[in-house]
Amino acid sequence: MKFNNPLYENEELTYQDVFLFQNYFDWYSRSEIDVKPTFNFWTQLPIVSANMNAVTGKRMAETIARYWGLWVLPQDMNISTLEEIIKHIKNASIKYDTPITVKKENTIRDAMWIIHKRSHNRVVMINDDNEPIWIFSENDMKNLDQFSLLWNLKTKKVITAKGWISNKEAYNLMDENGISSLPIVNEQGKLIGILTKKDCIRHEIYKPTLDNNWNLNVAVAVGINWFDKVETLFNLWINIFVLDTAHWYQKRMIESIKKFREIYWKEPVLIAGNIITPEWTKALIEAWANWVKVWIGPGAMCTTRMQTGVWRPQFSAVYKCALEAKKMWWFIWADGWIKEPRDLALALAAGANHVMLWTTFAWTYESTWDIKYDEDGLMYKENYWMASKKAIELRNWKLDNFEMEKRWLYREWISKSKIYLREWFESVGDIIDTFTTGLRSSMSYVWASNLEQFCEKAIIWVQTNAWFVEWTPHGRIRK
Repeated sequence: MKFNNPLYENEELTYQDVFLFQNYFDWYSRSEIDVKPTFNFWTQLPIVSANMNAVTGKRMAETIARYWGLWVLPQDMNISTLEEIIKHIKNASIKYDTPITVKKENTIRDAMWIIHKRSHNRVVMINDDNEPIWIFSENDMKNLDQFSLLWNLKTKKVITAKGWISNKEAYNLMDENGISSLPIVNEQGKLIGILTKKDCIRHEIYKPTLDNNWNLNVAVAVGINWFDKVETLFNLWINIFVLDTAHWYQKRMIESIKKFREIYWKEPVLIAGNIITPEWTKALIEAWANWVKVWIGPGAMCTTRMQTGVWRPQFSAVYKCALEAKKMWWFIWADGWIKEPRDLALALAAGANHVMLWTTFAWTYESTWDIKYDEDGLMYKENYWMASKKAIELRNWKLDNFEMEKRWLYREWISKSKIYLREWFESVGDIIDTFTTGLRSSMSYVWASNLEQFCEKAIIWVQTNAWFVEWTPHGRIRK
């Protein structure tokens, strides 16, 4: 990457301050472009879901894994919860989404409570042998008494397909019958998953991220006191760890990386962060971290820069840290402030190998919290960050009020906000489709066949705020 004007090389720049310039394009289709990360460890997309309590849990982890991406379970989870989630993910179908099920004795209220936990938005009624009987959408249950038994609803006979059906055959079967979701059964007719028309198309493009045992892969974040937790996780076939804290450039943290390598040597992948300077990047890599996570300060919910005065504009932080990491034949993760596809493209142009999405994934069906409705009936989810008052409460729930009050003195970040589900951004699949399509288009403008070329050929220009506003939609945006 280079700047069109070298004078901007040492400016401190955000993603909104910069844009890419076009080059000559000599191909026919964007489908020829490879968006696989330059240094690939099991993933085929450079997208990671953040290790936030309000973002990544069981649903998020298994969904992103089916679409080539990577996810990081939060460090606040206790070991029993982690074991339960990891076992679920490792046993989940690598192709079909997990169905939401009810039985004859369940009511409409029961079904409506769980229907939005998955983006397929269907509830399958099963019998005691786990065989599908009926399938319901939200429209089937609207304007009916919420305590009515689902068994009393009159619907069409459920159409199912066996697990070996091809994507095209499944799509055509749904098309012919005017349905958008298809329960998948095994040879004995027992329910094993659910497939949507959109997923039929996606499975032709994306492949699952698998571990060495051909199960869905998963990464886990741990804090400074990681010793007992990592041993348990390692025995559960976890091979990617994120050592995560707000400020990694300190003696105790460097020693933590070295201790990790003394015990586990080269086998697990280790990502450490967060940092914002080349010097810090070098120190963590020399301590034997594989990747370094770059981010301090950016983000509307983060108050660190206002409380401490410490931060750095994210584009410059990624660019400078990536230059240092590449000198040492390693890479960085760009962590945070990714709101639109253009931000993903700019982070990768600046030299990131993977990019971590936070709030963008928080407003999906698959994020951890349940759907809520505002006074206008619009769906939203609650979001909070990891040093906020709410996070401290959840992390230290066993403490008495006196001790909790002392912990609150050190809180940062906003504890609660409403994140509205947006059209075309309602599910993980929608976001990955939109972001990867935007990335391929961006790479076509630069004429790069892969991400390594994209970074090499990218020319960055600096813009005024008026230019940025000119780019954005000017119409009224619905909540």
